Order: sequence, then C-alpha cells, then structure tokens
Amino acid sequence: MPKFLGIDTSNYTTSLAVYDSFGGGVVQQKKLLPVAKGQLGLRQSDAVFHHTVQLPQLFEQLLRTVSLSGVQAVGVSAVPRTESGSYMPCFLAGVSAAQAFCAACGAALHRFSHQQGHIAAALFSAGRLDLLKQRFLAFHVSGGTTDALLVEPDERFLPRITLVASSLDLKAGQAVDRCGVMLGLDFPAGQALDELASRCDDEFRIRPVLKGADCSLSGVENKCRNMLAAGESPERIAKFCVQSICAALDKMAEKLLAEYGELPLVFSGGVMSNSYISRVLGSKYGACFAQPAFSCDNAAGVAVLAAVTEGILQP
Repeated sequence: MPKFLGIDTSNYTTSLAVYDSFGGGVVQQKKLLPVAKGQLGLRQSDAVFHHTVQLPQLFEQLLRTVSLSGVQAVGVSAVPRTESGSYMPCFLAGVSAAQAFCAACGAALHRFSHQQGHIAAALFSAGRLDLLKQRFLAFHVSGGTTDALLVEPDERFLPRITLVASSLDLKAGQAVDRCGVMLGLDFPAGQALDELASRCDDEFRIRPVLKGADCSLSGVENKCRNMLAAGESPERIAKFCVQSICAALDKMAEKLLAEYGELPLVFSGGVMSNSYISRVLGSKYGACFAQPAFSCDNAAGVAVLAAVTEGILQP
C-alpha cells in the first residue's frame, strides 16, 4: 500500500509527516523555529533560512523511523489560505523540498493551503474524516489567524473554504504569545501559558467584544498589561487571557450556528490545544478538536489530503 509525505513550513514550525495507507497511521517529525528570548516571532527571511537548515535534519530523523520508499504523492502547504493572493515566503522552503523529492522519486505533487492542512489534521486525529463529505463550521485559531470558516466538500472531497468571521485586530495566538512574553515565557508561549492558567481557580466575568460574528481581541492584551502593572499574579493574568479568548470564540460560535444552522463544529490550530478552551467549548458544543500533536502547525493534514486526492483514503 502506498505512503504519502506531507511537508509544512510555517512561521512557527518545520514539519514532516508520512501517512501510511497500510496501517492508517501518521509518523511526524517537527521542530520549532528558533526565536530569541523576548522576541515575538521571526522575519520571513529568517524563517525561510531556518526551514532550509532544519528540513534536511528532519528528513534524516524521519528516515530513522519510517522508510520513504513507496511514497505515491507529496502534499505540501504552499500558501496560508486558499483565497486569491494568499502568500507567505516561508512556505517556499517546503514547496522547494517537495518539488525536489517528487522530481527524484517520481511521486505526484499536490499543493494545499496551510489552513486546509490544519482542518484535515483535526479531522484525522479526531477520527472524523467523514466530515469532509458534508458542510461544517471550522475555527482555525493560531498565531496568524482567528478565522471561522464554512467548509464544504469539492468534487474530490477536499475542503472548500469560505471565511465567515474573524478577528478584527489581534489574533488569538498573538494575544497568547504577547501575554506570555510579557510574563517572561518563551515564544511561542501557548503551552506554558496553559500550564500557568491551570494553577488559577478564579473565574472572570468576560464580555467579549464582537461586531456581527467578528471579534476584537486587542483589549485582551491591554487588560493583561494593566493587570501586570497592578501587581496581579502571573497565574491570574494567564487565566484572564485564556478565558477571554474562550469567551470570544464561544460567542462567535453561537452567532454562526444561529446563522448557518446546527452544523458540526471543528476547532483547529495551535491555540485550540489549550486545555481550558478545549474543555469548555468541547463540552458546550460537542465539537471536534484536534489531538494536541495535531493542533499546532504540522504536516499530517497535507499528507492526509494527498492520500484523499489520490483516491487512496476515502472519507
């Protein structure tokens, strides 16, 4: 049975994955891009450089656990979103590696958006690839996006995406990282902020700011900064940040379900690995969440989509 290689080079992580259609499992190798202490990310030119350095290292590590013989197709994240004009230079490193691999091995090359990969990774890890055959609402919540998406199947059961709501200013992942860095945590700060927030039992009364179904999160950073200046504990600040994001996503979901009907809800992206948010929204909506290893930027989703495109994996 054939294998399918996935490559994703985001502004956070270099990632490789192999989906093996024989056993139906995924093997991943990932490495965060190095960010200096106190910094809030990388310039695109630096991200491309680090991906160029890290891709060969990850291929070597991947080959220690799985053979790449029998790879029928490669899926690669080529753009951030499927919409026209979507572009980020960091994805060029992955596309270059994918083209070279396919030229050397005779494998087919399939380009997807980073966002499609996140959605597919969430569905795969939750055992809900069947949703690729129907309409659903997906949230992609990360450092670069706080997007609510109407997802419909195309003729090959690939996700066709329409943006239906988003953040009007700060993205949820930016709020998490800015709050974390101001508390002395390393970037990206999601996991450490989650652990910090879990030590606080306080519940805050949050009134999320929305315009229609779009949210505004800039006030979260400002409030966290004011709390820090007032001497509030890091645990309380972290909990306020996390709970504020959760409240905004909750209200967005309520409005969109009222508009589009009781569609299945899927949550993907690095912020959705937060234990508090996934617990609250999962309990309220019975929503589908990616497992933590498939929440943060990864190549598993595009590997799975390559198998779907080739007709080997049936949703």
